[in-house]
Amino acid sequence: MQYFDTHAHIGLICDDPIEQLIVIQEARQVSVSRLVSICNSLHDFAKIYENLKSASNVYHAVGVSPSEVQSPGKDWIQTIEQGAQLPRVVAVGEIGLDYYRKFGDKKSQIELFITQLDLATKLNMPVIIHNRDAGHDVLDILRDRLPPKGGVLHCYSEDAEYARKALDLNLYFSFAGNLTYRNARNLHETIAVLPLDRILIESESPFMVPADYRGKRNMPKYLPLTAGFLADMLEIDEVELAAALWENSNRLFGLPNE
Repeated sequence: MQYFDTHAHIGLICDDPIEQLIVIQEARQVSVSRLVSICNSLHDFAKIYENLKSASNVYHAVGVSPSEVQSPGKDWIQTIEQGAQLPRVVAVGEIGLDYYRKFGDKKSQIELFITQLDLATKLNMPVIIHNRDAGHDVLDILRDRLPPKGGVLHCYSEDAEYARKALDLNLYFSFAGNLTYRNARNLHETIAVLPLDRILIESESPFMVPADYRGKRNMPKYLPLTAGFLADMLEIDEVELAAALWENSNRLFGLPNE
């Protein structure tokens, strides 16, 4: 049995390169065999990539998050294009819209989002999508601009009706540790309407820690707790679930299912 953590902010868990590799090793010890490293800032992408270069089970996404809309960097498009050519870079992300914290204005966020969706189409890569309090605009934009390689709605937070609409697109739905919270009724109802072949899981570390570790910093090694909770919800064997999630993750990111 092996798990794929589709979204982990390794650079936010710790700064030290050795400690970052320890985080990866601890995850492998509990069968988290692959993960995608997400940089919180495009400015840090090269540093995190270099720190994790020796970890062959770590893949990467490169992109400008909504939080950087006011300061993506002078040559940010070129940075993404160059980063996308590096070994084990598998997606453009995370990108999207965040109206909760009001980074810049909505128009600027939308322009940044659309530009990166088009860039992902050019690069023939999937996208990792951030959505916070912007579901209507995210879905409208994706209907017109989702790249052929599709993408994932990471740390899914909308309801089941939204998921039904998004199922018409080439999208996966990724769930983090908050799925294990008793009050996450919208997520529990969403799981019930999704086909298994469209579901992913993620740690979203150091955020969204599973319920058993509330109050602690989240880590990729806690991912099996989310998987176990999901298996109980779906009433299937955890080994069967892990195999399906593994296949789904590799399919999205264009990786061998080995």
